[in-house]
Amino acid sequence: MKRNENIDRIKHTAEWDVVVIGGGATGLGVAVDAASRGFSTLLLERIDFAKGTSSRSTKLVHGGVRYLAQGDVALVREALRERGRLAKNAPHLFNSESFIIPGEKWWTAYYYTFGLWLYDRLAGKLSIGHTRYLNKKETNQHLKGVKLEKLNNGVCYYDGQFDDARLAINLAQTAVEQGATVANYCEVIGLDKDKNGKICGVKVKDTLGNEVFDVKAKCVVNATGVFTNEINAMDKPGGKDAIVPSQGIHLVIDRKFLPGKSALMVPKTSDGRVLFAVPWHNKLVVGTTDTLVKNVEYEPKPIEQEIDFILQTAKDYLIEAPTREDVRSVFVGLRPLAAPKEEGKSTKEVSRSHKVEVRESGLIDVIGGKWTTYRQMAEDTLSAAIKNQLLSDKPCVTTELKIHGHSPADMENHLGYYGSDRKYIEELAANDSKAAEKLHPEYPFLYAEVLWAVREEMAQTLEDVLARRIRFLFLDAKAAASVAENVAEYMAQELGKDAQWIAEQASDFRELCKQYHF
Repeated sequence: MKRNENIDRIKHTAEWDVVVIGGGATGLGVAVDAASRGFSTLLLERIDFAKGTSSRSTKLVHGGVRYLAQGDVALVREALRERGRLAKNAPHLFNSESFIIPGEKWWTAYYYTFGLWLYDRLAGKLSIGHTRYLNKKETNQHLKGVKLEKLNNGVCYYDGQFDDARLAINLAQTAVEQGATVANYCEVIGLDKDKNGKICGVKVKDTLGNEVFDVKAKCVVNATGVFTNEINAMDKPGGKDAIVPSQGIHLVIDRKFLPGKSALMVPKTSDGRVLFAVPWHNKLVVGTTDTLVKNVEYEPKPIEQEIDFILQTAKDYLIEAPTREDVRSVFVGLRPLAAPKEEGKSTKEVSRSHKVEVRESGLIDVIGGKWTTYRQMAEDTLSAAIKNQLLSDKPCVTTELKIHGHSPADMENHLGYYGSDRKYIEELAANDSKAAEKLHPEYPFLYAEVLWAVREEMAQTLEDVLARRIRFLFLDAKAAASVAENVAEYMAQELGKDAQWIAEQASDFRELCKQYHF
């Protein structure tokens, strides 16, 4: 993916069939679907792919065990089906993870074993593992690090685990391979309408080139997640909000606190929510919370009560209780929940299913949803466009479309997350001693990955590389900050940037890192 070439293509294309606003899970999914059907497709992202919510998930591809408990069988069935499809279409990013629910009371495991048996049945042929009851001895073996009094018995079930931002980059690459044009750092600053009040294009600002241009389109999709209301206000100022943002935080700690291969799932915490402790990139992601917030921003900050809640719940379960000093990184995401019709609903009561709405102007809103169902959301979006005669009828082909990087999984080596691109990164390292060096002595990341991110994955800034192409910021914020200057200098050589750019990039990134550690 070459950004300069894509910007040039945007300027010289008379009209697009589909313009997608937003480069997160939803927008990227729509771009892949539209392009693979044969529509001329443009995706515009204001900052970087997956900069917002889509890089800040719990790293799970799941059907939603708690949705089953709430009786939303249709949502669970849909999510389990999509989980199975992603496992087949992007095996290099998908890991079938065993989750253990500890049985504190004698009846706990029996109760959840039955519910999760139903969970397996709903997955059908796309099941990735079978639920089983564990006795006290087996549970202790699986959950070393958890207090013995919590482990009278247990239940083991399977769900998917993945790297969200890496999938986003691979979807951008897949969209391009299918004929789409994608561009980061391109902000939509206005919507163009014809004499009948129907949207016929967008006004775009290239924030890196500081240039504004008009883009014509038959169909415009608002896939901006928590920023949906902002785009809708361009369409109809003063209209009702389509989404309400909910904040969730995650703490990243060392694996020593839960050293086994299995993840821990606490089905009911002190406030009635679900808590996960999931192995990820040789760390442990613990979360999440669910707090309604008023302000929408790209770098939401953790609330003290959220941090205390997760640490206290971890203390209740883990033999060695993690403290603030043990937290390597804290990251915060905002969920774009479909606004409830009734005022005062809690976040637990707001549906997690997605909605596709075609507004009076023809603008298509994709609202809500989650990473697991991104492909189905995209299919539903294109179906709505076709039904409303914004596009001609062409069939969806993404159910079995292989995603860029498709190759057998290898989670033992961090380069395995690159899938079929791994060999090219290894070649870069083999041919250049600097590219073969580690960014940091305690982590496996190589300068070859930085080179690859700039050349092939459209990374434009130090943050793009260290937060989303390489997940360093999310794994250890202090360690990531320590390599800022060196990596910026290395990028500058490839991008043709000067000393001032290096200083600004390093300074901005170190400042950002402060939000990710205590």
